[in-house]
Amino acid sequence: MAPAVNTPTTSRHVAVIGAGAAGLVAARELRRKGHSVVVFERGNQIGGVWAYMPNVETDPLSIDPTRPIIHWSLYSSLRTIIPRECMGFTDFPFSTRPENMSRDPRRHPGHSEVLAYLKDFAREFKIEEMIRFETEVVRAGPVAENQKKWRVESKSSGGISDEIYDAVVVCNGHYTEPRHALIPGIESWPGKQIHSHNYRVRDQFKDQVVVVIGSSVSGVDISRDIANVTKEVHLSSRSTKPETYENVPGYDNLWLHSTIETVRQDGSVVFHNGKTVYADTIMHCTGYKYHFPFLDTKGEVTVEDNRVGPLYKHVFPPALSPGLSFVGLPWPVIPFPMFELQSKWVAMVLAGQVSLPTQDEMMEDTKMFYAKLEASNIPKRYTHLMAELDSQFVYDNWLADQCDYPRIEKWREQMFYIVFKRIQAQSNTYKDDWDDDHLITEAYEDFVRFTSNNLIV
Repeated sequence: MAPAVNTPTTSRHVAVIGAGAAGLVAARELRRKGHSVVVFERGNQIGGVWAYMPNVETDPLSIDPTRPIIHWSLYSSLRTIIPRECMGFTDFPFSTRPENMSRDPRRHPGHSEVLAYLKDFAREFKIEEMIRFETEVVRAGPVAENQKKWRVESKSSGGISDEIYDAVVVCNGHYTEPRHALIPGIESWPGKQIHSHNYRVRDQFKDQVVVVIGSSVSGVDISRDIANVTKEVHLSSRSTKPETYENVPGYDNLWLHSTIETVRQDGSVVFHNGKTVYADTIMHCTGYKYHFPFLDTKGEVTVEDNRVGPLYKHVFPPALSPGLSFVGLPWPVIPFPMFELQSKWVAMVLAGQVSLPTQDEMMEDTKMFYAKLEASNIPKRYTHLMAELDSQFVYDNWLADQCDYPRIEKWREQMFYIVFKRIQAQSNTYKDDWDDDHLITEAYEDFVRFTSNNLIV
């Protein structure tokens, strides 16, 4: 452990790429440590993935490289999977706002409430004054004659800018470059295909038979959403046994299958459980690829089979630290607290208040981590996956220790575990029916103590 030390801070000029939740909290933490910050945001508002837009791409699978790219993936009916108390930043509670009747008071609110919360956060900490909206970073890389400096080229309506920074923090998210399932026979299958990236409203599937590939929480959530208007929904999961074929509780037209064996020219979809359905549409709820088209590191950082690396603790590339860092790569997690802790660590490292190991030590630690994944037969594409429910809290608490900051609250951990048990036990009602009121009470008591102490490091 490299604990925080009370030394005079070094102020650096830092570029933050992206004004979603990760970029907002990174900007706050960097400025708290005395750094000069510029946030680059290609859109016209904050929020990143939480800024809902009805627009979709012209290519519903998002494969055509010439397509105009849409940088948001929310669907209209989306509500948070994680309870709001659990989801918020540690020192800015995502609590209900009873004084504002226009806000969504539900414990699992809709996406507009999350965006409103992020706008409250940005307003409270005066973050928008650091943001350049409608400004896209087209290149970021080390300066050739001074590897400790970073050149950031950006474009906006005012033209091209070329600026020098001491550090770059990448917070551009990972929900714009879809991954797709490989389906035998798909070239001759006559139906429609769509990636969930381009799913907005369910009415387009009215009276259809739809096959959904991917049984992650989002795949299951979308399946339930469209089941209200479709004739049938068939959910294909690679995490089930080959013979799996069962009705999903709460729905008489939603079925869980194993993986797809093949699709045929007559419109049929054949599953490994032996069942055959004739489908109108196949929806790929198969996740996304990490994508940094602007980043030019001369091969020091690569994306190989969805592993961004080499990265020390998912944040710093050993050869380019501390000048380059990434916030928000691990998944699936409680995102906002993790973003906050990663950002605190980056800000304190840049300020000289926390020391990183040597480049060789970071590289050795990273190689050992990769070797452990390989020995456990975990594919490279799952490098940033927090596979065990408690692994994210081990990671978060390690970050907190680096910064001499309080560890993740026990109520937050327990709330996270309980919600996933509810998802399994009451999959269609868990967002409106719960039994952990004692944890809600603990959370609100903690909010009062934390904010009244005004704990800022």
